[in-house]
Amino acid sequence: MQYMAVRIIKKSWWVDIRFARQRYRRRSPENTRAGAVAYEALLRGRLVRGESVDIESVKKTPKFRGYAESWLNTYVINNNKPSEQDKKESILRIHLNPFFGKISIDKITTHKVEVYKATKIKKYNPKTINNQLAVLGKCLRCAYDELEIETKFPEIKPNKLIDPTFTYLSEEECSLLLKHADEIWKDMILVALKTGLRLGELLALDWNDINLESKVISVRRSMYKGSPGPTKSHKVRAVSLTEDVVKVLSVRSNKKGYVFPDEKGEALKDHRAARNIHRICDLAGIRRVRWHVLRHSFSSHLAMAGVSMRIIQDLLGHSSSRMTMRYVHLSPHTFEDAINKLNLTDFNELFGHYVGNQDKVRVKTKKRKHDSWSNFR
Repeated sequence: MQYMAVRIIKKSWWVDIRFARQRYRRRSPENTRAGAVAYEALLRGRLVRGESVDIESVKKTPKFRGYAESWLNTYVINNNKPSEQDKKESILRIHLNPFFGKISIDKITTHKVEVYKATKIKKYNPKTINNQLAVLGKCLRCAYDELEIETKFPEIKPNKLIDPTFTYLSEEECSLLLKHADEIWKDMILVALKTGLRLGELLALDWNDINLESKVISVRRSMYKGSPGPTKSHKVRAVSLTEDVVKVLSVRSNKKGYVFPDEKGEALKDHRAARNIHRICDLAGIRRVRWHVLRHSFSSHLAMAGVSMRIIQDLLGHSSSRMTMRYVHLSPHTFEDAINKLNLTDFNELFGHYVGNQDKVRVKTKKRKHDSWSNFR
C-alpha cells in the first residue's frame, strides 16, 4: 500500500510518503505547493528505481558563483593560457558573479541575460559587454554538459558592433620614431615595424627562434607577466626578415637566450616597454601610441603596397580573415581590379566602336550589318 501527500507544516511545504512499509518525509526544496508536488513525483520515481531519497543524494543545481569558481580551477586552467585565465577571472569577479552569482545555473534565462546587458550598456562599450557574454556562455555550456541540465539553454545574443577603427603610423612617423629611439628600444621598434610581432612575442623572442641565414623568425611564444607561453593562436608562424632587420640582429652582442633581455639577461617587463614607447613618442613629437600600433602599421603598409590579404593574414597569425579584412580599404585598386575582371573581352564585336560622346554616338562595324541605331542612349 502506498500513501502519498504534500502538506504545509510551519509555513514550509513537506512531502510525506509511505512506500514499501516505510515512511519518507522530506522538506520541499521549492516552498510552494506546485514545487512540493513536483518534488513528490521526483522522490516517488527514485523509490521505484531503488535509488536513495536522502536529501544529500538528490541532485541539486549549483548556484552560478559556486560552479564558476570550480570551472575556473578546472576547465579554464586546463584549456586557457595565463592571460586568458586572468581575463576570465576578472570578468567573473567584477561583472558576472555580482549579477548571476546567487542564481541557480538552470534558472539563468534569456530574459535575465538581457537584463544583465541592459545594466551594462550605459557604462561599457558593446565589445566589452560581448567579451563578458562570451565568458558567461562558455561557463554555462560547460555547466549544462557536466551537470546534464535539461532546462532550455538561454539564448545569449551578442551586441551588434560597428567595425572597429584602428590607427597606424605613416612612414614619416615611423622614421621619426626610429630616429629618436635609443638603446635596445630602437632595435625592438624596428623589428616590430618590419615583422608585425606583438609585444609579448617580441619579449619572448629567443635566439633559437631566429635563422639569420634563411632570414626567418619562427614565432613560437608570447610573454605574459614575465612568463613565456603560447602565442595568441596557439600556433607557430614563420615571418621573413628584411635586410634592415637582419643587419640589426646580426650586430647584437648577445646571441643566447632572449633577443631583447634586460640588464640581468632576463625578459623585459611589458610595463617597462609601454613606458618607453610613450617616452620615445614624446621625443619624436608624434602622438603617443602603444606597441600594438606598430603591428597595425606593419599590416597597413603591406596592404598599401598591394600585398594580398591572405599573405597578410598568415604573417600576422590571424586564425580567421575577419581581423585581417580591416586593412582591405587601404589596398590600392582592390575593388576596381575586381570589378574590371567583369569587362567583356569581345565588347567591340558585340557593341561596335564608340567615338566622341560615347553615350550617344556609335559607329557601325562590318560585323554588325543589321545595326540600325544612330543615336544610342
